[in-house]
Amino acid sequence: MNEYLLILLAVLATTGRVLGLTLFSVVTGWLLAYIAIRGRIFETVYISVIEVFESVPVISFFPIVLVIFVERIGGVIGVELAADFLVFTAVVWNIWMAEYQAFKTVPKEMLEVSENYRLSFFSKMKNVYIPFSLPRIAANLFPSISDGFFYITLSEVFAVGAKTYATFGIGTLLSSYVSSGNYFAVYISMLILGAVIFVIIILLRMYSRYVVSKYTLDTDAPIMRRGRLNFRQTSRVLYVLARNPLGRLAGYYRRAPRRGVYEKEEESRVGRYMAVSIGLLILSFIVYGAYSVVSAVSYRTWALLLSQTPFILYSMVVDYARIAVVLAIVFIFSTLLGYYFALHARSEMIGVPFLQVFSAYPAPIYFPFIYIAIEPALYRLIGGYTSDLFVILLGFISTFYYLFYSFWMGIKALPAEYFDVMRNMNMGFFRRMRSVIIPGTFPYLISGISSTVNSIWGGFIIAEYWPGIYGNRTLQVQTGLMKFIDVNTQNGNIPLAAWASVLFGVVIVVYSLLFTKKMMDLAKKRYVAEEGIFAA
Repeated sequence: MNEYLLILLAVLATTGRVLGLTLFSVVTGWLLAYIAIRGRIFETVYISVIEVFESVPVISFFPIVLVIFVERIGGVIGVELAADFLVFTAVVWNIWMAEYQAFKTVPKEMLEVSENYRLSFFSKMKNVYIPFSLPRIAANLFPSISDGFFYITLSEVFAVGAKTYATFGIGTLLSSYVSSGNYFAVYISMLILGAVIFVIIILLRMYSRYVVSKYTLDTDAPIMRRGRLNFRQTSRVLYVLARNPLGRLAGYYRRAPRRGVYEKEEESRVGRYMAVSIGLLILSFIVYGAYSVVSAVSYRTWALLLSQTPFILYSMVVDYARIAVVLAIVFIFSTLLGYYFALHARSEMIGVPFLQVFSAYPAPIYFPFIYIAIEPALYRLIGGYTSDLFVILLGFISTFYYLFYSFWMGIKALPAEYFDVMRNMNMGFFRRMRSVIIPGTFPYLISGISSTVNSIWGGFIIAEYWPGIYGNRTLQVQTGLMKFIDVNTQNGNIPLAAWASVLFGVVIVVYSLLFTKKMMDLAKKRYVAEEGIFAA
C-alpha cells in the first residue's frame, strides 16, 4: 500500500476513535451528572472518583488493560478495546466534570419554572439541563480532543512487561517510524495529522459559536419606563423574551401535561434513592477492594511500605510545588490570551486553531527535539535546575489548554449586558477582570483549574523520568512522586509503586472534597452569571 495513503488511513482511524469516545463521554456524563446533583452521597463519591482518575496518568491503567482486555478478551478485539479504553481515560474526566459543573449551576429561576410545571426526567434533561450544559461541553471538547491525540502514542501502542501491543492508528505508525529512524515519514504524518486536526478545529469553533448563540442567556431587552404602555416597545420585549432560554422553555411548558403533586414527590424520592444506592454501591466496591489488598499484604511488606512513606509524602510535596508553578503560569497565560481572543475575532480566528493543533500533537514525538536543542544552553545558565524546568515546561504543554479553553468559552458565554455595563462605566482591564470577568466566569475557571491540576500529573509521569529521551541521554529529576512510581514500576517493585499510588489517591480525594466540591458549591451559590440577568 502507498505509504501516504497508509498514513492518511491511520490518521482517520485515530480521529474516529477519539471523536467516537468523546461523544460517548458526553452522553454518559449527562446521566451521571444528573444523578450526582440529586444525591449528596453519590455526588461526594462521584467528584472524588473523577478527581482521582483524572490525576492518574494514562500509563497507570496498563495493568487493568492487560488483565481485562488483552488476557481475558484477547485477539484483535481485545487490543482494540484496550486502546479505546486508554483513549477514553484521556478524554472523559474533564467532560464529566464540566457537565456536573453545568448541572450544578443551572439558575434557580429555571429550576423553579421546571418544578412548577412538574416536568418529567426526560423533559428536564431535554429542555433545561442538556441545553444549559452545551456551552460548558463545547469549552471542554477542545482540551478533551487535544488530550485524545496528545496521548495516542501511549494509547494505540503500549507495552506491559516485555510484550508490546498495538492497534491500527497514527500513534502506532509514529512509534514505528521513530524507532526505525524514518523521520521523513514522521514529518509527513505530523503534517497530515495537523491538517485533519485543523478541520476538526474549524468544525468545533462553528459548533461552539452555535451553542453560545443559542444556549446562553443573552437578552437585548430595552428598559421600559413606568407609565403609559408602549405597544411598540412591548412587542420588542416579547420578541426578545421568546428567544431566550426561559422563553423557549416556557413555550414548552404551556404544552406540557401537568401532573399531580404526589407524582412529583414520588419522582424526586425515587431519584434520591437511586443516587444514594449507586453511591453506596461504588463505596462498597472501594472498601471491599481496599480490604482485599490490605489483607493480602504480608507484615514484612507493610514494614517496608511504612518506612518509605515519609519520602513518598516529601516527593508529593515537591511535585505539588511544581504544580503551583505550572498553574500560576497557565493561569496568567490563559486569562490574558483567553480575554484577548474572546474580544478580538480576527486574532481568535488564527490563534485558537494554532493552539489546538499544537496541543493535539503527541509530546513524546517532538519534545525530545526541544530538549536536545536547548538543554546545553539551559544547563550552562541554571545548572542542576534544568531538569525541573523541562518538567515544568512539559507540564505546561500538556495542560494549558484546559484552563485556556474554559476561560475563553466562559467569556464568550457571558450575557452581552455585562459588556454593555463595562463599556458604559468605562472600566479598565484590571477592574473588568476583578469585578466582572473573573466572577462571571468563575464556574468555568474552577472546572478548568481542577482539570489542569489533575492532568499535570500526566505530563510529570513522562518528564520526571524519561530514559533515552534522545540517544543515551536521560531526563530525570532528583525528587518527584511520578519518578518514584515510574522507577519502582520498571524495577518490578510493584508493592512500593502501588503504595505510593494509594497515598497519592488519598491526597487527591481530600483535594476534591476541600477544593473542587466546595468551589462548585460556591459557584452555584454566588457566581452564576445568568442569575444577574434574572435579578435585573
